[in-house]
Amino acid sequence: MRWESQRAGAEAQQALIGLDGLVRSVPAPEFAGLTFHEVRARSVLNRVPGRSRVPFRWTVNPYRGCSHACTYCFARNTHTYLDFDAGRDFDTQVVVKINAPEVLAAQLRRPGWTREHVAMGTNTDPYQRAEGRYRLMPGIIRAFAGSGTPFSVLTKGTTLARDLPLLRSVSVEVDVGLGVSIALLDRALQHRLEPGTPSPKARLELVRRIRDAGLDCSVMVAPVLPGLTDSTGQLDELLAAIAAAGATGATVLALHLRPGTREWYGRWLAREYPELVPRYRELYAGGSYAGGRYRRTLAARVAPLLRRHGLGGHTGSAHRPSAEPSAGAGAAVPVPPPAAGQLTLL
Repeated sequence: MRWESQRAGAEAQQALIGLDGLVRSVPAPEFAGLTFHEVRARSVLNRVPGRSRVPFRWTVNPYRGCSHACTYCFARNTHTYLDFDAGRDFDTQVVVKINAPEVLAAQLRRPGWTREHVAMGTNTDPYQRAEGRYRLMPGIIRAFAGSGTPFSVLTKGTTLARDLPLLRSVSVEVDVGLGVSIALLDRALQHRLEPGTPSPKARLELVRRIRDAGLDCSVMVAPVLPGLTDSTGQLDELLAAIAAAGATGATVLALHLRPGTREWYGRWLAREYPELVPRYRELYAGGSYAGGRYRRTLAARVAPLLRRHGLGGHTGSAHRPSAEPSAGAGAAVPVPPPAAGQLTLL
């Protein structure tokens, strides 16, 4: 089922009857075509399901859907759980958990909470456009600090700079991990791939500002796109810029195409770079992940570049990664296995 961005008020509330805790749906005239669906959540602290090799078991996502509109976003299919689609709805119909700070603080006060690390930015970006309006993150950060809970944030959103004084102050109380996602430098390609994101230059400046505030900052170079951003020259230029910005590490991961993302990205690729479609069909014939030969080649290409620029980090492309990236070099969140059967790119 599709929800048109023009729906709001009573009509949207009736249509979104399956969206638990819906308060109202608000068009955002400052962001063309974007609608915020405000909900009161019962819980915001989510346990990572199943067994995982990631360094955390808990996540918080104050928003669902993401106005960054990254064509390749791995989280697209999660929007279908809300009766939205994984394409344009994911980009324009953003669910806002307006009571997230209060609910989180209450959950962290429970006697059974053992102050494990909590990761943010593992599904949708906590510093996307909606955060400028709803300002949920300061309350969330204070909830973590007040309970002695370490946390990390991965973002493409430069709104994080607003909270740097707060992040610096709470870092003396709890461990704070910060990461910025920068997949490429080409401004024209970035605008087509990630139309709602700040420019790569702005994100590099965010890295500098984080480091100037005395905080560590890693960079997630993900996803690396076969045939578009994976040449040695492109990766060398990007890693050089990341190092010059003062990043304390970098992690490089190849594109993977889960259901929902696969179809959306495939249509974009056919429209923008039809000559690459046969290559992608071959690389992703086995499912969501690029073939092993490609991942090994990319790992061999990246490793010396990371050493050259003093970025350390790791290359998730070296093997079939079991996880999606989060803040910090090498950190990740779990990915469910590909759907059974052959997946078609287009």
